[in-house]
Amino acid sequence: MIYRILGKILLTLCVVVSPQWLEASVRLKDLVEFDGVRGNDLLGYGLVVGLDGTGDGMRNSPFTEDIMSNILERLGVNVTGEQFRPRNVAAVVVTATLPPFARSGARIDVTVSAIGDATSLLGGTLVMTPLNGADGTIYAVAQGTVISGGVAVQGQAAREVRGVPTAGSIPLGARVEREVDFELASLSRIRLALRVPDFTTAALIEEEVNRELGRPVATMVDSGTVVLDVAQAGLRSPAHALARIENVTITPHARARVVVDQRSGTIVMGKDVRISRVAVAQGGLTLRVEEAPLVVQPNPFAEGETIVVPRTVAEIGDRAQTALAELQEGTSLSEIVAGLNALGVAPRDMIDILNSINAAGALHAELIVQ
Repeated sequence: MIYRILGKILLTLCVVVSPQWLEASVRLKDLVEFDGVRGNDLLGYGLVVGLDGTGDGMRNSPFTEDIMSNILERLGVNVTGEQFRPRNVAAVVVTATLPPFARSGARIDVTVSAIGDATSLLGGTLVMTPLNGADGTIYAVAQGTVISGGVAVQGQAAREVRGVPTAGSIPLGARVEREVDFELASLSRIRLALRVPDFTTAALIEEEVNRELGRPVATMVDSGTVVLDVAQAGLRSPAHALARIENVTITPHARARVVVDQRSGTIVMGKDVRISRVAVAQGGLTLRVEEAPLVVQPNPFAEGETIVVPRTVAEIGDRAQTALAELQEGTSLSEIVAGLNALGVAPRDMIDILNSINAAGALHAELIVQ
């Protein structure tokens, strides 16, 4: 009798709790951006030295010669009028992001990218480069050894490249010299900006934050903004308020989307994508043109010359016949994938099918083509 009662209790718990487990809960700090708590982009122009003959050609990249001359002159080396053509230097653009509340002396990562005709930055060293913000002020200075994830091998008649050898990074390669003025403690209200605006998600954030703090301090303004009244939160500072609510878990809601990358053939579909009843067939023509020139020579000791006779093979054929597949009303994501796979189509053909279904008005989702 006791086991039967326990079994009913466990069954009830499974029925009640399981639907909540099926939905992904996300922390608030992964859904929103806190007002003022953001990074700032930095940009610089510098020189990488110490390359193994893979740098810029001075004849094709005169700006590399200019920056190298300026650096040498600042070091007391006069190169005015000199003709030098080194192949171990490259002009680069240096980018970085200054994190929020970064203090003077802290180190940040930087990315280095060649802008000339350098073939590789592997093993090079970035010379001291100032990094400017959007206001033109220098906020950091970068210097260090470039780490490149790509490699290039070249011979007289062939060249093989893996990755991107003309770009690299310098972990902790820049030192912060100036701080961004921002007084978080002076704020009486903080806006929570949703990364993906949605009215349902914003309402859930308002509800969960008020439940966590035990009082109505959060107010939904629109689909992308929730305002937090720090003065009414009853905490010591805005920082304490953010620390209290940033780990609140919420199940976000978003519009149904289908994202298509035509370059790589990648297709990503959300779980809420639905398709009305529609029939799909996929097929086409296969065209092949092959050139096989034939060399004809005269007989030994005979008069004449060697000529090349063109020979072309051209074929046009049909693909294997594919049956018409029907997708029922309210088809889910798994059924869409199963149906397209049943047709035996490749990802790039699936892109054309999705575009056609959307044009027919049967795709109930936002189609984003990149």
